[in-house]
Amino acid sequence: MTTKITTLGFDADDTLWHNEHLFRLTEERFAELLAEYTDAAGLKEHLLEAEKRNILHYGYGIKSFTLSMIETAIEVTDRQVPADVISQILDAGREILAEPAAPLPHVIETLKTVKQNDYKIVMITKGDLFDQERKAVGSGLDRYFDAIEIVSEKTPETYETLFRRHGTGAQEAMMIGNSLKSDVLPALEAGSYGTHVPFSRTRALEEADTPKTTDRFFQIDHIGQVPDLLAALAA
Repeated sequence: MTTKITTLGFDADDTLWHNEHLFRLTEERFAELLAEYTDAAGLKEHLLEAEKRNILHYGYGIKSFTLSMIETAIEVTDRQVPADVISQILDAGREILAEPAAPLPHVIETLKTVKQNDYKIVMITKGDLFDQERKAVGSGLDRYFDAIEIVSEKTPETYETLFRRHGTGAQEAMMIGNSLKSDVLPALEAGSYGTHVPFSRTRALEEADTPKTTDRFFQIDHIGQVPDLLAALAA
């Protein structure tokens, strides 16, 4: 039976370009700054809880992450954190914001191929508006997309709306990304196809279990396998 897919949604961070390693390097630097107050494991736990709380207020992205680091530093030092440490945390956040977005292997070739095959292609990413726009343009990948949508959260309703806006509806769309929690599970719930492209590192906030029973879920080794997957489904 031929599968009809007209629209492809691509996640951005750690699907199209590197992102997670910047957060991990910053966390290591953060742990060094506060080493005299708490151990790395305890600090990581405090930071994760602060991130979870702050998503409701600041959303996703490096600005929210930086504010969570500052809040954590205040907590673990019982409000005694030196101003110099706060300054260095802010510098670390700015350094991530200045980091160029480098496309991951196979990304450009894949986008060129699917574009030639007349799919509607939409970048669907969450995070800070300014930062995500900067990365989309700076990476040079914006030229391959028919639309770029930067959203506050990825829910089934998000995918239903975006695939209706930019295509023929969720039932004839596929979402492709590295996060099961954000890219795959809500897309499946919306009625779309969901393709998981695992990345070497996944943020704790994005961890989820693999869906066990659905014929609309696929997992591939790397994004370069997307064209072959689409060809097999269309055969």
